[in-house]
Amino acid sequence: MTVAAGIIGNVLEWYDFALYGFMASILSRVFFPTEDPLISLIAAYGVFAVGFVMRPLGSVLFGWLGDTIGRSRTLVLSVAMMALPTLLLGLLPSHASIGIAAPVLLTAIRMIQGLSVGGEFATSVTYLVETAPSHRRGLAGSWANMGSLIGMLLGSAAAAVTTSIMTQTVLEAWGWRLPFLLGGVLGGVALLLRKDLPESPQFARYEAARCPNSPIREAFHCNRAQMVQGGLFASGYGAVFYLVLVYLPTWLEEVTDISLGTAMRANTLTMTLLLPLIPIAGWVSDRWIRRSPLLLAAFLSLGIAGSLSLVWMRTGSLTAMIVGQLVMGAILAVPLGAAPALFTELFPEDDRLSGYSIVFNVGLGIVGGLTPMLASWLMLVTGTTIAPVGMLIGAVILAMLGLGWMHDASRTPLRTTCAVSVHQAMTRAGCTRYEDRGNCEAGHPVD
Repeated sequence: MTVAAGIIGNVLEWYDFALYGFMASILSRVFFPTEDPLISLIAAYGVFAVGFVMRPLGSVLFGWLGDTIGRSRTLVLSVAMMALPTLLLGLLPSHASIGIAAPVLLTAIRMIQGLSVGGEFATSVTYLVETAPSHRRGLAGSWANMGSLIGMLLGSAAAAVTTSIMTQTVLEAWGWRLPFLLGGVLGGVALLLRKDLPESPQFARYEAARCPNSPIREAFHCNRAQMVQGGLFASGYGAVFYLVLVYLPTWLEEVTDISLGTAMRANTLTMTLLLPLIPIAGWVSDRWIRRSPLLLAAFLSLGIAGSLSLVWMRTGSLTAMIVGQLVMGAILAVPLGAAPALFTELFPEDDRLSGYSIVFNVGLGIVGGLTPMLASWLMLVTGTTIAPVGMLIGAVILAMLGLGWMHDASRTPLRTTCAVSVHQAMTRAGCTRYEDRGNCEAGHPVD
């Protein structure tokens, strides 16, 4: 029950966000009609990116809430803020009906959803990892990405079905609404599963000794290096993720003769393959290979295999499309499985959710969210359809820089509150955890 409640929000969050990415070419014509289809597509992806730009704000808000009022209550709030906007998006009038108000309202909805996503993923990962045995943290964290992938898979499948069985005219008239309305149903299920979710035991213990200082201040004051390390890794990771699993079908439609429906079916096949590979990667990072070297090897492989695959896929070969997506997806399963626990292990419990939320959402929200739009823009200004290859290589390098700088904590206890005792922590007016934190870094944490 705990795992199901932990991942259901990610199913909803990523169903909706992925669905928008998969349906971008249709939504661009519904909400941003212009004479140049590429300009319309850039506008649609611009709204997609606006939602992701809101994620850092959501990370600050929900990170602070999760470190102060608790993980479980924050999880309920984040999923509620996603369910209603998803339903409203499915009911939103088109540009043909209400003119400029349509894209304005669409942008407002995406902003609210982006705020919610900024808190959902990091909160659910933190909750799952904190409630797991120490030798299963990688596996526990991987369940959150399983939820994300299930959501993306449902979004891809919903987009593939609607684009396959409906004509273009029907899709643009009303057919595009159906997958978003389904998201409202998922939102109701998510709220039911989370309404009685118990609190993380580690947070309950830490809450008694909580310092009055803001957890956001703690993250930036005491964990500056970890914030930079996590931000570099999350930025590269996010760009690769969205290039491979969100932007690729649209890119194939734009630069080859492969239809969007065919590209989405291959994308759905790839995500289906990922489902069993993600928890395996998390388990391997727990038992066999420490998380940092495992992830370094995966990103190096992605840089090489991904570049070759994109060049091959540009020829328009169906074999290239299927093989290329499967290869890149299989390698991407490693960070999807092992990275959640790595982020959680990077920060101590007093600012864990704040630090994790901020670096994850700055990286995946700003860099990752801008990636589809930037890829389309680069093709426009350079006049070459191979521009995404350069973006892939740059993203891989960025991720590897962050990983190489990090301290690997995959075989050590989670960093804890650095107070000499609960009683002293509660009676200190200034809460001098900063002085005590040195003992934790030396390997002597005190609960």
